[in-house]
Amino acid sequence: MKPLDWLDQRTGYRKLAHEVLFENVPGGARWRYVWGSTLVFCFTLQVITGIALWFAYSPSSQTAWESVYYIQHEMWGGWFLRGLHHYTAQAMTVLLAVHLMQVVIDGAYKAPREFNFWSGIFLLCLTLGLSLTGYLLPWDQKGYWATRVATNILAITPFVGPELQQLVVGGADYGHHTLTRFFALHAGVIPGAIILFIVAHIYFFRRHGLTPKEPRRRPDAAFWPDQVLRDAVACLAVLAVVVFLVVRNRGAELGAPADPSEPFPAARPEWYFLFLFEFLKYFPGGTEVWGAIVIPGLLMALLAAMPFIGNWRLGHRFNVAFLWIVLAGSGWLTWLALAEDRANPDHAIAVAAAQREAQRVVELARSPAGIPATGAVTLLRQDPLTQGPKLFARHCASCHRFDGHDGLGGQPKDAASAADLKGFASREWLAGLLDPARVATPHYFGGTKFKNGKMVKYVREDVAEYGPEDRKLLELTIAALSAEAGLKAQRDIDRRDETLIAQGREALVGPRMNCADCHVFRGTGDAVGPELTGYGSREWLVAFIGNAAHPRFYGERNDRMPLFGEDKVITPGELGLIVDWLRGEWFVPSPAAPR
Repeated sequence: MKPLDWLDQRTGYRKLAHEVLFENVPGGARWRYVWGSTLVFCFTLQVITGIALWFAYSPSSQTAWESVYYIQHEMWGGWFLRGLHHYTAQAMTVLLAVHLMQVVIDGAYKAPREFNFWSGIFLLCLTLGLSLTGYLLPWDQKGYWATRVATNILAITPFVGPELQQLVVGGADYGHHTLTRFFALHAGVIPGAIILFIVAHIYFFRRHGLTPKEPRRRPDAAFWPDQVLRDAVACLAVLAVVVFLVVRNRGAELGAPADPSEPFPAARPEWYFLFLFEFLKYFPGGTEVWGAIVIPGLLMALLAAMPFIGNWRLGHRFNVAFLWIVLAGSGWLTWLALAEDRANPDHAIAVAAAQREAQRVVELARSPAGIPATGAVTLLRQDPLTQGPKLFARHCASCHRFDGHDGLGGQPKDAASAADLKGFASREWLAGLLDPARVATPHYFGGTKFKNGKMVKYVREDVAEYGPEDRKLLELTIAALSAEAGLKAQRDIDRRDETLIAQGREALVGPRMNCADCHVFRGTGDAVGPELTGYGSREWLVAFIGNAAHPRFYGERNDRMPLFGEDKVITPGELGLIVDWLRGEWFVPSPAAPR
């Protein structure tokens, strides 16, 4: 007996294959019948890629982002695999909407196909649930905060809201249990339910057959080969679009690691949930339950009632019009949400900051130190380039600016009333400070009580009268004072100009520059103004920002400068991050590092 005959004798696969392939297609093969097959294809691809990702994914709040980083940036082909999974999920949402529209237009929801239609609605809901639960799994800022918003909606469910939210979240707050529950739903419960409903959907479909599009312009035909060919072409077309998106975007986006202590104003749901995000804006205060639960629930109930409504004389037209209105309304709300974000400068700043942090954490993870045992979020929490601008905007930008903005690219409401600290203690910055035309501008002393003080008077009157020789000494003095800071950006120049800097130190305390009349420099001078020894160095800045009223600096003449360290306004660690950021002291990847 031949092997295939032996297999058929025991399984009956030939009869099953014949029933599947030679099923009657009323009116012959049509392109409008391909949507169900493309959805099964997408779900199969989701299962395959999901299992492959599962081998490398670690569902823990301590390791989830790190494992996705490994998949995206270290594992061979991982970015492509993850991209396939991500964009196929989005394709399923689009195809479900198209398939639903085709079913309603063709009247394929009417008796006796009610259960087939209802199982399709359940599949739509389960697919959206699959997308929602998968959004959190990378454990990045975008997914974390968007999921918080989504689960907060559960809390307003009448009667059982708080209990339902706590059940989903896994406790009183978001954390490890939230992630593991979402992973269990995403990788186990929902896919299992989808498989069951797909089986039921196919069973009901085969029981009642296709709903032909009338009038039939062609004779009936078998499913094989014409409809199979159309289905295959459609599946390949979907795959081609997905692969194009994957290659164009090099996989799926991965934001910075989730940090509950860092609010994320750029958080938005995926595009296919944006309509609900926008819709909820019309229900402020205690009316959210109408926008989140009641109205969507009524719409779903009306959708489920279509088989009964369609029995009326005008019921089918009503159903088609209703679905068009819902889809058009969803599209319009989605467009509104996108348009509002595009017109919102604060959102643009938040998105740009999120992109910078996403790129930055990858740079830090690729550094020789790698990802610490405390997790990748520690990399950003201890990174001056990331935290410095935030701390500056929070504590310093009410008076100071950094290159004209608050450190994050925004503009505070109040005008600047203290110096712009971009390039502080650099040669360029000091040259501006000692420029008679600039010293009293808002960039330096113009917004302070010192705008009419001795320093400004000295620059405007004495420096303004300098001849060529004195200007040469002034340049040497600037180089010497800037060298006290030991700025990373100037180290090569300072080493090159060691001789000139030594001459500048002598000029700084000499009679021509008169700096020692008001400042102490290396043990010489009077302590009227801030000490210039170590000016702009890390130690100097930490001490100055920590207590500007110390006798070493302004003493009792301090002008509104909070005692950030002395009064414990910020922690020593935060103070160090601000100082390192101002000084440009942060990790910079080598150009030769792998990308």
